[in-house]
Amino acid sequence: MTLYRGRACGLCDRAEAMLARIGQRLPLAVATVDIASDPELEATYFLDIPVIEAEGRVIARGRIAEPALAAELEALLAERGGP
Repeated sequence: MTLYRGRACGLCDRAEAMLARIGQRLPLAVATVDIASDPELEATYFLDIPVIEAEGRVIARGRIAEPALAAELEALLAERGGP
């Protein structure tokens, strides 16, 4: 799973903290990517960050609700046969 974020982005900090909390009860491997490191990513996600991508699709962006994110991640794990 990938968290696309920006520098000095409060919503991104919140999303990262949510993933850390959810990761305490679900097996998550999260890669964090600063969109400023790639002009194409910056052009794609600048107005949408934070963006969380899993299984090749965007599952959350912008203002993210933790319960909805947790439910989405649980569903993804269930699809894969995980806990």
